[in-house]
Formats: sequence, structure tokens, C-alpha cells
Amino acid sequence: MKLTNIIKTITFIILFFLLIIPISYSQEIEEDLYNESCTSIMIGKKATVDGSVITAHTCDAYYRTWLDFVPAQKYERDTTHKVYWGTMHTSSAWSKNGLELKGEIPQAKETFAYLNTAYPCLNEKQLAIGETTIGGHKELRNKNGLFLIEELERVALQRCSNARQAIQLIGKLIKEYGYADAGECITIADTKEVWQLEIFGEGKDKIGGVWAAQRIPDDHVGVSANLSRIAEIDLKNTDYFMASENVYDVAKKLGFWDGKKTFKYWEVYSGSKPFTIREYFVFNSLAPSLKLNFDSDELPFSVQVDEKVNVKQVLDLYRATYDGTEYEMIRNLNVAKTKRDKDGKLTVVDTIISPAAHPWMSTDKRNLLNSLEKDVVVRQRPISVQYCAYSWIAQLRDDLPDEIGGRIFFSFDVPRLSARIPIYCGNLSLPNSFNICGQDHFSSESAVWAFRRANRLAMVNWGTAKDIVEPVVAKYEEKIFNEIDHIEKQAVALLKQDKKNAKNGEETQLCREYLTDYSNSFANSTINKWWELGDELWVLMRWKF
Repeated sequence: MKLTNIIKTITFIILFFLLIIPISYSQEIEEDLYNESCTSIMIGKKATVDGSVITAHTCDAYYRTWLDFVPAQKYERDTTHKVYWGTMHTSSAWSKNGLELKGEIPQAKETFAYLNTAYPCLNEKQLAIGETTIGGHKELRNKNGLFLIEELERVALQRCSNARQAIQLIGKLIKEYGYADAGECITIADTKEVWQLEIFGEGKDKIGGVWAAQRIPDDHVGVSANLSRIAEIDLKNTDYFMASENVYDVAKKLGFWDGKKTFKYWEVYSGSKPFTIREYFVFNSLAPSLKLNFDSDELPFSVQVDEKVNVKQVLDLYRATYDGTEYEMIRNLNVAKTKRDKDGKLTVVDTIISPAAHPWMSTDKRNLLNSLEKDVVVRQRPISVQYCAYSWIAQLRDDLPDEIGGRIFFSFDVPRLSARIPIYCGNLSLPNSFNICGQDHFSSESAVWAFRRANRLAMVNWGTAKDIVEPVVAKYEEKIFNEIDHIEKQAVALLKQDKKNAKNGEETQLCREYLTDYSNSFANSTINKWWELGDELWVLMRWKF
């Protein structure tokens, strides 16, 4: 093992005992990771500055952090697609540990290439799928079904080129093979439109499922944040609604709806208030003129934006910890700021939030502070959380070829603290460090740990570290937007050359190789920088634990 790797491993062991154990991790999992996992934001093409459709996702829980590209496939004879459970917890791109073969379905003759994240997210046709767990009535779940949500996403990305196709295919698969997961929302987008699809089981005595889908209007923004959001459904309006044929019958059969009261999908199948702080914050940020009330019983399914939105604003939303608002968790943790006068006497010059406070404090730390003063720390779940495995923001653009038009801005770990990496539909591969998961053990070969190590050290004394880390995040984001138009212009030219070569009988992938080199070089640059940041923060924080 290289000396640098040994040093990083020793550093991690020390950090484990100093940082991780006091968090009371099992309690954090129970409180946060499963009850409040993932945030998806969707924006229609008429609500964006450049006419792109935007959909985004945070994978906020204990899921694998490795990812890779799965190439397109052709099958000359009848074969099957194997359906596994456990794909979100394997340790590497080649690991089979923990996988359970649950069944098989007929394979398509051809499949599209796709980006294989824990929840598969983007294919080569600019079809993007995000996810949030929405729970619902426990009586709905039937574990005898074949499909979990991540496998439905995988099959849809392999076989579909637009959102409506994906919704229809998923509906057919659920009906024929059964849905075995808890309530889930998947946000499905293409270059024209974006939909919110909410799925539940059909009950203990029926292997099937129930679902409804609603389209986000083109000039609107929508949010899914672990709660069912679809209200009344108008199945005559096929431009905006789709649902399973049993959507009303299941509700009656299981006693969730009497057939007389106004049918609201979220109320019938979930029963929980259909919004919390995250939906309210996003809507209020992009449509402040509505003056929405956080104390309302219900918010609109989606809202029209006051002004057209650019992708940088969406990146900002995913960094949100409600700083400067009444919902900021650490706003009451104030300390005196002092300096010495000319006689050497300490004088209070200001009152500031403690440098030791940060927006990601563990349950144990919050309990400790609240035991000293009741409700001094009140947690509102931020969009950017410390237990994020990875996140991405996708732009889908119909004015560019698919290889270039579909791009995501990907990051590992805490969205506020990690650089974004541009990845395209046309990419062929990712860096080797993306192939290794970092959830169960530290590895200097795993990309996620470059970010996680530095980011956790930043939390030791956030008042100091934020002025070190956040400017670097901003620098890398600025770099992307300063160079990306030029990169894409070059890619378009190379794609034309590829097509010209193909006509002459020479198959080339100049465009895709160029985009892959760009993405991977950018990724490696950020990874190296965050290892350096970790080293710098380790020295800076050595007396601040």
C-alpha cells in the first residue's frame, strides 16, 4: 500500500472514533435516512431560461455510492431479463454479494445504454428518472410482488425513449408481475415534459399495484420530498393524468375511500399531510408572489414560477440548509465575539452563531443542546443533508443531439459541500474510483471518500471551514459554466464527423470519447482537490475537536 494511502487510512480510523461514533448512527438511520430519504425537483421547459426540462434527485440514505455506464445491448434470440433484489447495497460495480434473484421477464430485443446509479437515472435517449420514498399505508405493501422501484427504473431506462412510454411500461409490469416495495414516487422526464408517478402495492391478498401519474405543467415547478403529492385525478385529461385501472377499486376494497368523499390520491393512499418544509421552501423560492403559507393544510401540486429558472438556481436549491431564515437549525446557537482593546482587556464586539455549530448536527448533539435549553435547536429537514449518498440535476434539451443534449451535474456526499461533475448521455465510461462503494468501509480508491472525509472535517468547526470549502465548490461550478458551451460546440462538430465517417464505412465515436474524456478529467480534478482539502482541514481542525 502506498504511504499516502496508509496515512489516509489512519486518518479515517481516528475520524471514525472522534466523529462517527458520537453521532449515534443507528438512531440517525431510524430518524432520518428512512423517514426522510431523497428530494426530487422538477421544472417544465417553459419555466427554464434555456427551454430545457430539468429533473433532479438526491439519494439520501445508506445506498451504494458506486456507479457506472451500462452499454446498449442487442439480443439475437429470445432471452430473459433477470430481476434482482439487493442491487442498491453492493460494494462495487462487479460485486454480486447480497443479490437475490427474484424472477425473470422476457428481454427486449434491444436495450438503451443507461447510467447505473443506485436508483438508475439516465439513458442515452435523454430519459431521466428520479426517486423519493413516500411510504403510504402499510396495508398496501405486498412483498410477494416481483419488482422493487429501482428495478422498474432500470427496465424503463433500458426500453423507453420518453416519459409516457416509461409510465405505461411500468404500469404493465406492475399489473403483470406485482409491485413489492413501499410507496414510491418516481419523477420521469424527457426533452418535452416531466411527470410525477406515485406507486403503491395493492394489498396483502393481491400481487399487483396501484399508481397515478400527473404531469408538471410546462411553466411550473414540482417537488417530491417523501410524501404523496397527487390530489384529484382527471383521467379524461390524458395530457396531464394517467392511472392504473384499479385506482378507485383498491381504495374502496381496503376501506381507504367510501366512494362519496372527493377522491384525493394522496389522502386516500397515504393519509399524511402532503407537504413539509422542503416543498414549501422550493415553491416559495421560485414563486414568492403566491405568498404560500407553511401552516396550510395543503399546497398546490405544482406552481407557476415567477421568473424563468436557470440550472444554477436549481443547484443552489440543492445546497439549501435554510440559512438566514426562521427555519435555520443553528440560528439560536449564538456566542459572543470578542477582541482585546489597547489595554489587553477582552471586549464583546458582536454576537455570532457559534463557529462549532453547523446545519448537519446529529440527534445526540441536538438532544444535548436542548437538554441545556429547551428547543434551542429545532430541526427542519434541509434539502442538503449529511447522509446523502449522491445527488444529480439533469437537463434534457431537444435542441441538441441526445449524446450532448442530456447532461447531469453529479456530486457525492453532502450537496452543499461537494463539487458537481458534468456527465453526458453520450459518455462511455466513468473513472475507476466511481466503481467502488464507500458506505461500509473507508477506501482511498473510492471517489466518495475524497468528499466525505473533507466534508466531515469541515463540520468540526463550520464557522472556519465554510470559508475554505464553499469558495472551492463555487470555483468548480464557475469552471463548468465558463467552459461547457465550448465543450458542447466541439462535441457537436465531432458528432458530425462521426456521421460523415459512418457514411464512408468507418464507425467512430469521436464525440462520445471527447465527452467522456472531459467528464472524467473534471471528475478526477475534483477528487484530487477534495483529498487535498481533507489534508488541509485535518491540520486546521487538529485542536478543534
